[in-house]
Amino acid sequence: MVDQLKAEYNIDVEWRPYYLRPDTPPEGMELPAYIIKARASGADERLQSMASMHGMKFASPDRIYNTRIAHEATEYAREHGKALEFHHVVFRQVYSDRLDISKWEILRVAAEEVGLDADDMQAVVDGGKYTAEVAEQVQRAQQIGVSGVPTYVINDRYAVVGAQPYEAFKRVLAQILK
Repeated sequence: MVDQLKAEYNIDVEWRPYYLRPDTPPEGMELPAYIIKARASGADERLQSMASMHGMKFASPDRIYNTRIAHEATEYAREHGKALEFHHVVFRQVYSDRLDISKWEILRVAAEEVGLDADDMQAVVDGGKYTAEVAEQVQRAQQIGVSGVPTYVINDRYAVVGAQPYEAFKRVLAQILK
């Protein structure tokens, strides 16, 4: 859907980090009861339907993963001109393949898939090069009112919150273009 918006409206897209659950331990955590209850009542069906409309498979993760190193690895990918490609692979790993992106063996596969040096990525990220930068971006997201994922911020003024249909984005962009 984002690629469709980029093509139709000639927009730039930058994925930025946000910690939905900043208290997630490095090993991840079990899903809270309210998420399990929402899934049991059919909350995932809309997401599965939307994914299917765009030719994607959707499978909700069965745990909450700690995403710190994935966000920092994305900054490495950004620095090497591969942020969007890397983000797509990591997104697929989580929401289609149900893989734990807090593990280097998973992120290394994503790096290699998009043509990045996995050894260098791991060494640079483990060295802490992007830790402060990611923390600043997360803080900036909190300052502008981001409270959930995904949140799409357009022109630093308009927000589209949640997994929304393509038409919702078209309406917002039409208002902006007026």
